[in-house]
Amino acid sequence: MEFTTRGDAGSPNAAPYVAAHETHSGVVILAGDRAYKAKKPLQTDFLDFRTVEQREEACRREVRLNSRLAPDSYFGIAHLSGPSADKPEPIIVMRRYHDDERLASLVKRGAPVDDVLDGIARVLADFHARAERGPEISLQGGAEAIHRRWFDNFPTLHRHPDTVPAESVRRVEDLAAAYLAGRTDLFAQRIDEGCIVDGHADLLADDIFWTDNRPVLLDCLEFSDELRFVDRIDDAAFLAMDLEFLGRKDLGDYFLDRYADYSGDTAPASLRAFYIAYRATVRAKVDCVAMTQGKSGADAAAARHLAIAVSHLERGAVRLALVGGGPGTGKSTMARKLAEQVGAVVLSTDDVRKELHESGQLSGEAGSLGTGLYAPANVAAVYQAILHRAGRCLAGGQSVILDGTWRDAQVRARARRIAADTHAAFTEIQCVVPVEVAAERVRSRAPGNSDATPQIAQALAAQDFAWDTAHRIDTAQPLDDCAREAAELWRAAIGRPRLP
Repeated sequence: MEFTTRGDAGSPNAAPYVAAHETHSGVVILAGDRAYKAKKPLQTDFLDFRTVEQREEACRREVRLNSRLAPDSYFGIAHLSGPSADKPEPIIVMRRYHDDERLASLVKRGAPVDDVLDGIARVLADFHARAERGPEISLQGGAEAIHRRWFDNFPTLHRHPDTVPAESVRRVEDLAAAYLAGRTDLFAQRIDEGCIVDGHADLLADDIFWTDNRPVLLDCLEFSDELRFVDRIDDAAFLAMDLEFLGRKDLGDYFLDRYADYSGDTAPASLRAFYIAYRATVRAKVDCVAMTQGKSGADAAAARHLAIAVSHLERGAVRLALVGGGPGTGKSTMARKLAEQVGAVVLSTDDVRKELHESGQLSGEAGSLGTGLYAPANVAAVYQAILHRAGRCLAGGQSVILDGTWRDAQVRARARRIAADTHAAFTEIQCVVPVEVAAERVRSRAPGNSDATPQIAQALAAQDFAWDTAHRIDTAQPLDDCAREAAELWRAAIGRPRLP
């Protein structure tokens, strides 16, 4: 609901004098240079404003908490009385900002906003640096608390299958649950690093203004301490999500990069995606509530928000891929090319073997299969080391591509168990070329970490082994074609949505 009256109705350029805006939980009256904000007497899944006393407390909390970021914008609490009112109604009195100063307005009209987002990122990073921390706050950054916050959204979403497709809701549930189950170590690390803060927790482009060459961040989440105690990258991800909802994912990515620069935050890309998806899911829930209140367009907004959630959860799902084959099959080249496309880290048996050899943990010389560096005990040590490192990466939210021959079925089974233990999607790719092609590649390639010789390549090719669970890619074809095929397998590894 909106209405506007103008001080000079005959002037098309006159600024609005009085206007009203309605949200799902409140009403804002704009008059002159002031804004007056009232809470609706309602109860939802996530707030309770049914009594005047509850609304009074909510208003006071809103002023106090928002004064952390916008001390010049909140003037205090006034009260509205009337003949039919039993008790005065609390009203927040604020400075009024012009609508064309809103970040959302700037983005919608295509104005350049890089400097604006840079300023917001700097202010938010400074705010987080001095934000309150402590055991009670940190508790909300643990896997159990985050799981509870995520899954509190789904009952509302499931009540609106005509608005948000049930299949999409189940997809979000499954992918969020897998990420949560496998990343306990990551969430614990974020707590240890002091990343959980008393934040803003509602950073929407509609509530950010650019005035006097500085950002003003309004309307933090005031009704729940637990929901406001968040990981700092979660706080920043809210705005990134909203910019994407406005059609500018590029701006969301830019903002998160600038925030990371100013804050020094090192969250993996998967955690960014996870929290963008969380914020989109929260907004889908809010849209569903607004739809029941008759808000026009809320149904379409809910569907779009949920689509953003699905997209980021699929993109950020943690994966483990085995890329195997003998020397000269192009497995290392393809593993690196795939990693560039999907943002994974490559762990190579050649690199680990060289590292262990140089540190004295392996002994022997290269040259023959089954002896020296390629003796069974040395091969086992290399694969043990690479799988251990992969497990740590996966638990920390980093997808991994393991580059090796993968001849041993028992070692491959261990890799599958590590993927299962960390709830990571798993795929196996075997690179194949004719033996003479592989041997020629080994003879002609530049020096590197591989100690394989043409003789080793031929010996491995002669020891054909069964790898029925692998997808075979003919790496005699152009690299881009191979990488495209591998990327499709990578994306498909997270599986299809479950049926009802």
